[in-house]
Amino acid sequence: EERHVKALEEAIDRFDAELPRLRSFILPAGPRAAALAHAARSVVRRAERRTVSLARAERISPETIRYLNRLSDLLFVIARLVAHRAGAGDEPWTAGPR
Repeated sequence: EERHVKALEEAIDRFDAELPRLRSFILPAGPRAAALAHAARSVVRRAERRTVSLARAERISPETIRYLNRLSDLLFVIARLVAHRAGAGDEPWTAGPR
């Protein structure tokens, strides 16, 4: 339902307000709790991709896909917040040699 998506978006906004602006891609790093949030995010992203694939053959509510997308965004923000509160901050991704 829309209200569930809205609740996720409100949580994202509330937690994101505590964080420095994201200026680059970051690596999934930080303390254990942050790493677990990053791992949970990957599981939700996988579920989202599979749900999108399933929606091609079955009737799936667009709200379900939207919910999964916002849930993965929330887990990303939570991972950053945990790292930030632990003093670890974000670990920026840098391109390696080609």
